[in-house]
Amino acid sequence: MRRPILLAALFLLLASCTTPEGDADKPSGERWQPRPGVAWQWQLSGRLDMSVDVPVYDIDGFDHSEATVTELHREDRKVICYLSTGAWEDWRPDADEFPKSLLGRGNGWEGERWLDIRRTEVLEPLMAARIDMCREKGFDAVEPDNMDGYRNRTGFPLKASDQLRYNRLIAELAHDRGLSVGLKNDLDQIPQLVGDFDFAVNEQCAQYHECADLLPFIAAGKAVFHVEYELPTRRFCADSRSLKLSSMLKKYDLGVWRRAC
Repeated sequence: MRRPILLAALFLLLASCTTPEGDADKPSGERWQPRPGVAWQWQLSGRLDMSVDVPVYDIDGFDHSEATVTELHREDRKVICYLSTGAWEDWRPDADEFPKSLLGRGNGWEGERWLDIRRTEVLEPLMAARIDMCREKGFDAVEPDNMDGYRNRTGFPLKASDQLRYNRLIAELAHDRGLSVGLKNDLDQIPQLVGDFDFAVNEQCAQYHECADLLPFIAAGKAVFHVEYELPTRRFCADSRSLKLSSMLKKYDLGVWRRAC
């Protein structure tokens, strides 16, 4: 496992951060602050099932209406607005507003291409409009996806400093609108970014032996929303509970099905 020393040291800090798993809120100015261990549902495809008994839902910001967010709020749930901020998606209603010069290689998903995140003068108003949409629909937070382009073959010579600058810009745009914001993956930059983000969203840290990298969020009293796709729950849930991760097993299509720890 990477960074074993960090894992051992931060175990000692977790006692001060433990809270009941069902407690979703922690005051942080005007923004929602999800606490470690809070249960969640992440559904980005299929008809939304609002019957899952969890206090946090993460759903697609474009696909769902203000009425849906309001209905979830009536059930005393917080709602996270999923957006792709680091990649272009050809089916989105604003797709034609992205200049072709911003579009790089495909990111492995049909219809998606990496964005040149160095071009903040062009991307900032586009992303501000998307986050405005989240705010106007009543979402509590934003999950910006594809936030680690510099570690991938994007077609652009992106550097770590470019990624830090862009990720902080996205966090600032969300905070300026009163929304919480999560850091998606981008494990290597967690030490620099944990103070800029209100929670983390991670895929497959158990499979790749990287969950210790997320402990700075837990130590700061911030939730880590975590999914695995290929490991059975018996392979990661015990560790997830001890680390206070909000973990579950999902299928790659991120439909209704879930198996929580």
